[in-house]
Amino acid sequence: MSPLLLSHTSHIPLKPEAECIPLLHKCSDVEELKQVHARMIKTGLILDAIPASRLLAALCADSNAGSMTYALMVFERIQNPNTFMWNTMIRALSSGNNPEEAILLYCQMLYNAVPHNSYTFPFLLKACANLPSATEETQQIHCHIIKTGYALEVCTTNSLLHVYAKSGGILSASQLFDSIPCRDIVSWNSMIDGYAKGGKIEMARELFDQMENKNIISWTSMITGYVENCLFKEALELFRKMQVMDIEPDTIALASVLTACAHVGALDEGRWIHTYIKKKQIRLDLVLRCVLVDMYAKCGELDEALAVFKTTKEKNVCMCTAMITGFAVHGRGREALDLFTDMERTGIKPNNITFTGVLTACSYAGMVEEGKSIFERIEKDYDMSPSVEHYGCMVDLLGRAGLLKEAEEMIRKMPVKPNAAVWGALLNACRVHLNFELGRRVGKILIDLEPKQSGRYVQLAGILAAEGFWDEAVVVRNLMKEKGVAKLPGCSSISLGGCVHEFVAGDRSHPQTGEIYLEWNNILRRLKKEGYAPSTENLLLDLEEEEKETAIHCHSEKLAIAFGFIRTKPGATIRIVKNLRVCSDCHIVTKLISKVYSRKIIMRDRNRFHVFINGQCSCRDCW
Repeated sequence: MSPLLLSHTSHIPLKPEAECIPLLHKCSDVEELKQVHARMIKTGLILDAIPASRLLAALCADSNAGSMTYALMVFERIQNPNTFMWNTMIRALSSGNNPEEAILLYCQMLYNAVPHNSYTFPFLLKACANLPSATEETQQIHCHIIKTGYALEVCTTNSLLHVYAKSGGILSASQLFDSIPCRDIVSWNSMIDGYAKGGKIEMARELFDQMENKNIISWTSMITGYVENCLFKEALELFRKMQVMDIEPDTIALASVLTACAHVGALDEGRWIHTYIKKKQIRLDLVLRCVLVDMYAKCGELDEALAVFKTTKEKNVCMCTAMITGFAVHGRGREALDLFTDMERTGIKPNNITFTGVLTACSYAGMVEEGKSIFERIEKDYDMSPSVEHYGCMVDLLGRAGLLKEAEEMIRKMPVKPNAAVWGALLNACRVHLNFELGRRVGKILIDLEPKQSGRYVQLAGILAAEGFWDEAVVVRNLMKEKGVAKLPGCSSISLGGCVHEFVAGDRSHPQTGEIYLEWNNILRRLKKEGYAPSTENLLLDLEEEEKETAIHCHSEKLAIAFGFIRTKPGATIRIVKNLRVCSDCHIVTKLISKVYSRKIIMRDRNRFHVFINGQCSCRDCW
């Protein structure tokens, strides 16, 4: 038995209250709290509201699940518990694994006609916020707030606003926000966060700009909102403004900005943030380490990603998955598999995303047998059902290896309905291995699955053109126009001097357009001297050959390379991010540029990385 109750600093008899209440703060676990409870029962102190409230608060503060169970038992045995006791229990249950229990307890509170106070509703609304969907309950609680006269309580109103915003009730949140007579900074931040999470990012920014006194949560909510809505350039611009105003970001803002850097390939800015973290001695938790690994890998600096990974002592599944995925998109399949093996050896259980990364690594590295083995182990060793993404990786793996019949058979036997990504992997394999008959069938399936996706029409038209069926290819293109499907324009970005520059095919909007096209023409003349001839056989079927050449020379990645030549020193590495798959002509051109100009060019397209060095590409011309 713990000596807690057996030792006193004085031999003078103490009153039960003076004896027990100080002990509640010294208890380290539920067993010791039970001893104090026993003493309170023995002395009759448990019948006093204040000591009983203190006991409940101590039990609810303990993170042990047994403490909460014991607290409920104590609460149920108290005759006529007061408002403080009810609030204590609702607050504890709202933060637990089953927040709906807090709402049920509130219903019991209503049944017993217990009066509310200003703390009751914020605790109750926290339970609603922690539930997956509690719109109806929130609306009912809102009615109770009005009925009991707490509608003008700032804390209660802010809690209600937060729940509406978080649960997607943007209209209700907006109406409530407009009705608040004296909004505080929490009101503004809750509304900004709600708009951002609801996809109304312009309205979020409008409110943000209207705020006179912003705090770090205001800035973080806006930056995170931009990232969640895939507006990465805007997130970086706002972060720069934050720095100019000398506002120190929190770890959430830093993680969001690093994610933005990863998506647009802003390596310099990502490195600056990493240095900033070190300089400010900000603790690198697993979240920050994970996004740093992801950022470096997606910006083409896999060695720096690996350095961050290796210096992390306590790794988790997210950290390992980020590194495995980094190896995968860089075509370093063997290293991805080795890391996966180490991960298993240390007892870290892989998740669905881990297996997607490992299977992608096998696909890009051409490791067919290893990929098959990993796929079988998903169900056999980990008792997980392979997802549609895993099947897509396997189809891609088999297709790249030329095993098209086996890939098609796998699709036919899938226990889940194959999606467009699965069929798309097979169609890409048909294009690479010139299996036009299968390609035509798969292409038509894809158009039926995604009739509004322009890439599907383009892929099928390309297959038909390559086979020589030009008339059918034109029919597919015309069908795309008839259905009003707009082709997604190719867009390439390059980050220089802390600024992201974007280009689309034929772009003339950049301030340095004249210099960019002049530089590209100079590069083109040099390449033609080296024997380059444009690859135009499958390009824009309704153009003449000379027009095709002009069009292909205006592709976005070529303009980005030309801009990189203007703004960087000779021999400097150029990094480009493209939203679509790089075309065959641009791939040929970039390889030749890397050789002729002795430039390392790192290009990330929709699928993977291409590292061009001395006329060779890391993808080995299979992408």
